[in-house]
Amino acid sequence: NMEVKTLLIICPCLLLGSLGKPQFPEQEKEAKFWNAWAQKTLKNALALQELNKNKAKNLILFLGDGMGVPTVTAARILKGQLHGQSGEETQLEMDKFPFVALAKTYNTNAQVADSAGTATAYLCGVKANEGTVGVTAAAVRSQCNTTQGNEVTSILKWAKDAGKSVGIVTTTRINHATPSAAYAHSVDRDWYSDNEMPAEAVQAGCKDIARQLFENIPNINVIMGGGRKYMFPKNMSDVEYPNISKYSGCRKDGRNLVKEWTDQMKDKKAHYVWNKKDLLSLNPNNVDYLLGLFKPVDLPYHLERNLETDPSLTEMVDVAIKILKKNPNGFYLLVEGGRIDHGHHEGKAKQALHEAVEMDRAIGRAGLLTNIHDTLTVVTADHSHMFNFGGYTPRGNTIFGLAPMMSDVDQKPFTSILYGNGPGFKVVNGARENVSTVDYQENNYQAQSAVPLAMETHGGEDVAVFSKGPMAHLLHGVHEQNYIPHVMAYAACIGQNREHCYSSSGAATVNLAFSSIAALLTVTWLLC
Repeated sequence: NMEVKTLLIICPCLLLGSLGKPQFPEQEKEAKFWNAWAQKTLKNALALQELNKNKAKNLILFLGDGMGVPTVTAARILKGQLHGQSGEETQLEMDKFPFVALAKTYNTNAQVADSAGTATAYLCGVKANEGTVGVTAAAVRSQCNTTQGNEVTSILKWAKDAGKSVGIVTTTRINHATPSAAYAHSVDRDWYSDNEMPAEAVQAGCKDIARQLFENIPNINVIMGGGRKYMFPKNMSDVEYPNISKYSGCRKDGRNLVKEWTDQMKDKKAHYVWNKKDLLSLNPNNVDYLLGLFKPVDLPYHLERNLETDPSLTEMVDVAIKILKKNPNGFYLLVEGGRIDHGHHEGKAKQALHEAVEMDRAIGRAGLLTNIHDTLTVVTADHSHMFNFGGYTPRGNTIFGLAPMMSDVDQKPFTSILYGNGPGFKVVNGARENVSTVDYQENNYQAQSAVPLAMETHGGEDVAVFSKGPMAHLLHGVHEQNYIPHVMAYAACIGQNREHCYSSSGAATVNLAFSSIAALLTVTWLLC
């Protein structure tokens, strides 16, 4: 047994030694390389002393659902490796943001949060119970009679009330937990349509989330995601999957919410689309309102989407911003990379990380379409996952690869990526599965987990908050998650904190008036 352990320790060293030279760029051997890089970074950091205190005309929140810090790091490596690099030194678009904070994600009644209570925090500015959206912690999950009087509004509504254009883009169904907190007040995140609600809740007057999308905040300018089935009458065939009953409409009240929307908006520059071709054929200059429902439920994973019919998150964000930015008062846009979370729940790390890389691509596109001087952009997550990677992997090791050693307990290989719990737990002949006998780099491979669960769970640690633009420096240090929308509202002079806007603009107006009078008197004196 001792000999086996010795070989396990020696073999990786022999393997690495046989490669001839270190698996990293030659320049990294020189101290001057690292010193120069650090000095450049220092110079950029010193420039941040000139804080951007402009008023934010535009606000963009990118929410990576389930994008904990280990996911960010692994996505960074994947992004680099997709471009032929080793990956560790790569920069994500969010890495380039000058300010980073940590957000505490717990719900009022949960140490490890869910996506509904957290959405209420970072959109409505109030912490709430798990499973509830757009209501305070006085509301009890699934108890309809605790809704009334406990509703809270979101920053999307604050922006709309201030005359800004507003939009929601997601890769999940548009009435899923994250987007629904922007417009709905529901004591149960799963009440997608009246079909999912208990009869007593419907009779008591509670509204399903799909219905609230169109009724609570009229004229949301851009709505893009999945969730078609929740908008149509029960058994009405889906336009894309007419022969698949599970994708047919499911509303018991017989309402066709899409038709109601198109009828209501017929005199406006409004368009309803359900596929990529129709979306990309639009001229954003001729569109003021857009409803895009691209799938009956959630959009497919980025790795599995149909390139002809399914838009990418980047494509949706591109169209959304081009529509919204026409408003001289600016806009608020919520963008969710929602299927990062689903990939992790299923133990499919490859799907999750490619979703994160695609969201980062969308962040880059948004940066090209906006200006850091008048647009506050925030990137964060609602919660983390029981996902991590390790095992002393060498530089440049494929992020989906094996650790360079065998287990010194069961003498079997293991992947770098592992989950603390989830569906990847497998026992073969009474022992841990030998991963070398399966294709562990396949798109839907479920990484091994320590504890067997049908679905992997969220993680409880803090998540990162990246920010750039006006007042981004206010997102610093460690904060409660509900602090985020208050900062964004302060920067844009909407919602509760507006006194500083009036006083500063008033002073500016007075100064401008005195300057104009002084100039006029000077000219008059010269002419005389």
